[in-house]
Amino acid sequence: MNTSGIHHLFIMKILNLYAGIGGNRKLWGSEHKITAVEINPDIAKIYCDFFPKDEMIIDDAHNFLLKNFKSYDFIWSSPPCPSHSDIRRCGVHRGQNEAIYPDMALYQEIILLKNFAPKECKWIVENVKPYYEPLIKGKLMHRHLFWTNFDMIEFIEDGERKHNDINGSKIVYGFDLKNYTGVDKCKLLRNCVDPELGLHILKESQTKTTLF
Repeated sequence: MNTSGIHHLFIMKILNLYAGIGGNRKLWGSEHKITAVEINPDIAKIYCDFFPKDEMIIDDAHNFLLKNFKSYDFIWSSPPCPSHSDIRRCGVHRGQNEAIYPDMALYQEIILLKNFAPKECKWIVENVKPYYEPLIKGKLMHRHLFWTNFDMIEFIEDGERKHNDINGSKIVYGFDLKNYTGVDKCKLLRNCVDPELGLHILKESQTKTTLF
């Protein structure tokens, strides 16, 4: 067992779905074997620039999970959140957006993992706090809702997230995107999970037993 670092209790095979540019993954280190899945090749390239040792698969994360969920020690999934966000509902009421169905892929993944993931596999599904009562109860933490098969102690945020500073020329959580083109840099940075939170959850997964 590796005890050289508090967040490297043992080396794991990790699946990072809907990887984006890797906010949640940023502080996981380089000892774990990490597979990232991102459908957008331009975004995948940015991820690979930041994490060149990770295996990157350009594919639909939802389908990849169904085919491969039995192959990992830890799974992190962050399905797209716009259809669940209160921002969209407010936009609809203001006449700025069209109403759309909530994307049920979120709940499909929770149900799949809860019922079929191997007991030794720790998993987490992350999304925004939805504008409706969640169909499956999750844990609210740091403005996110989490569904897991292990308990997590509360995360205490250190410092402020400066959304107002996000643009193509700013650095957020250590991600500097000013030299990239062809992507919505503001959206990518806003979608980043706080790396400290990502590390906190990974550490919790390594020290807690599964709930079911």
